[in-house]
Formats: sequence, structure tokens, C-alpha cells
Amino acid sequence: MVGGPPSHVRVRVPCKVNLFLAVRGVRGDGYHEVVTVLQTVSIYDTLVAELERSGASAHPAARRFMELAFTHDGHGAVPVDDGNLAVRAARRLMAEVGMGTSDRVGHSGLPITRLHLHKSIPVAAGMAGGSADAAASLVALNRLWEAELDQAALRELAGELGSDVPFCVSGGTALATGTGTATAQVLTRGVYHWVVGISDQPLSTPEVYQAYDRIAGPSDVEPDAVLQALRTGDAEALGAALHNDLEPAAFELRPELADGCAALLEAGALGAMVSGSGPTVVGLASSAQDASSIARTVVDRFDRVEVAMSPAGGPELSCG
Repeated sequence: MVGGPPSHVRVRVPCKVNLFLAVRGVRGDGYHEVVTVLQTVSIYDTLVAELERSGASAHPAARRFMELAFTHDGHGAVPVDDGNLAVRAARRLMAEVGMGTSDRVGHSGLPITRLHLHKSIPVAAGMAGGSADAAASLVALNRLWEAELDQAALRELAGELGSDVPFCVSGGTALATGTGTATAQVLTRGVYHWVVGISDQPLSTPEVYQAYDRIAGPSDVEPDAVLQALRTGDAEALGAALHNDLEPAAFELRPELADGCAALLEAGALGAMVSGSGPTVVGLASSAQDASSIARTVVDRFDRVEVAMSPAGGPELSCG
């Protein structure tokens, strides 16, 4: 490549909202079969990947060993080891390109890849923040290490990491089936404006699914109304069609989330629901101005309120 490889890569990656989520039942492997419509929303995490090397011969394109260091300036609950999806994504890409690793950062004389994550997407909030970070890691390191994997190959690796990661690699709007890893892009028109009510107290996705299994059975609700609203760009129809099978389970575990949805509707939202497994609550507004007005009205109902738009595209990459 003319000019040589980049010394650092920056990826800004959006979160997602489930415009529709139906749970079809539990598979033989213990995972739940779902049908969901996903759309990226303009709340972002930013991952910066930097390569420290002593010379061109140490570049990872030579398929040598590499040290990996990860830091973040986000929530205290965000791990910095292999419990973090971004770290696991980096290690999976290393294995894919035949690169070894060392954990003795700064002591082995090997080149070092440093990852630093700035968190704005709420943690454990039903908005795929961890999955977005994993996607950012794959996209950033694919470029930094000159692995030259195409998006299809990155999505295949992403599917090994988590159900939302393949979608986060692509972004936009998609219909996902199975465990959520099989996705197809969806035609959508228009821009949608959201009020996002965020709770500082996380809600465990496994606990929400366990509650769902206890209080509900397989659903046969279809996403047709949501897909039609997206095709025509009809925000009012989309607000009426928003659906999440996991919402009753989230309400049972956190009753105040029902109050949050009601507050958004009372303030003028076209529709409101829990995003994914929660505890984030989202309200669809008719315009950016209405979203700002609704946000001001409900600001005391949540720990944090954001105004955002969708669809927000996919990971945005820049090099230096």
C-alpha cells in the first residue's frame, strides 16, 4: 500500500434499537430463536487502535507475534480482559490471520497493538454496546493489521462472538433471524428521531430471557407492519408497530420501566418500548424538535436522556 500501513485507526460505531423483536422459542442448543428488526441509532462508542513497532519487519502483516493492550475511559463495569467483546474480537482476528500473542506487554520486545475505548453507549442496556465494540475492534484491526478481510469474512468472524455483532459490522437496518446472526438488509426511507431513556442499573439479558420463558411462550407475531412502515418512511405507522416480546419480562424484573414507557407516550411519543432486553427505554418522536421537547419533559424519569436519530449507518473508520 502506498505510504505504508497506518500507525493508528479510529472507528466510531453506533448502537442499535430493536424496532421489532419476537421470540419463537428455545432451540436444542439452549439459545432462543428470534425474529427481529434492528436499526442503528446515533449514540456512539469510539475505538482507537494504535500500533507500536520498531520497524517495517515487525508489522503484523509479517504474521509475527503481537502484544495486545486494552484500556477504556468508560463505565467501571466494562472489563479490560477477555471478558470484553472487543478484546475477544481482537484475539479472534489474530487467530484468523495466524498471529501469535503475548500478554507481557512492553517486556518482550514485540510490536504492541493498543486499543482504547471511549464509551458513550450505555452498558448492559439492550442497545448492543458490547457487540458494537466487538465490531469496531474487527473493523479497526482489519485495517491496522492490513488483514484485508472483506465484510463477509468479518461478519462470519463476528457471528462467532455474539448474536448482534454481525449486524454491528454492517449497520443500517436489517431483519435478523435464528439466534440473530443471520441478517438481511431492509429497505428503509426517511430519518427517525428518538428519545432514549437510560438507566444506570444494568439488566442481565439471560435473566430477562429466563423471565420470558417463565411468563410467556413462543410468539407468532410477524414484523410486517414495521417493515411496511420503514419502506414508506411513515414514522406514525412505525410508532404504532413497535413491538418487543421481551418487554413484559423486563417490566416484571424492573416495574419502573413500564412507567418510563408511559411517560414517553404521555409526553407525545408516537410509540415507546424497551429496547432489546432493556433496561433502556426508547420513544419515537415525529421530528427532531418534538424529540427535544419530549426529552425535556421526561428528563427526571431516567438517569440519563439522549436525543438520537436513526438509521445511523455502520462503523465509521479513519486512519492516521
